[in-house]
Amino acid sequence: MEPRFNLFDSPTAAKVAKRFYNTSLALDGTLSKSLRELVELRVGQLNGCGFCVDVHTKEAAAVGETALRLNLVAAWRHTTVFTEAERAALALAEEGTRLGDRGVTDETWAAVREHYDDDQVGALVCLVSLINAATRMNVIVHNPGGSYQPGAFAGMEN
Repeated sequence: MEPRFNLFDSPTAAKVAKRFYNTSLALDGTLSKSLRELVELRVGQLNGCGFCVDVHTKEAAAVGETALRLNLVAAWRHTTVFTEAERAALALAEEGTRLGDRGVTDETWAAVREHYDDDQVGALVCLVSLINAATRMNVIVHNPGGSYQPGAFAGMEN
């Protein structure tokens, strides 16, 4: 697949992308990097974003996620490798991505509230929202996956 457009060639889109990345830095320290990457990976899978799946698979591996867990994210409901807290976050990621299906169920919300404090819940809601926006931008412009190098976004800070 050939990209339709490089968002960084547009001064406005490049500014938004940089601010978008910097906004995500506010989540540092609230949720583990591993959990964030798993949630972002699942949203990327659901939205068919090859670039996001590439990024978040590699970033998750860089912070110590195992190949087994990364390979099973797409089928997390049918595995034994995720904690109850991770399962709640992955359910929120799925339901928050597929809002048109039924929205976030009371059952999923209760599970999230059981495992995360108020600050972490707020961070999860923001994380799911931000990655959904990012995946949509990448899918619209056909940004392909495959060439991402872990840590490549670090230069976008401030």
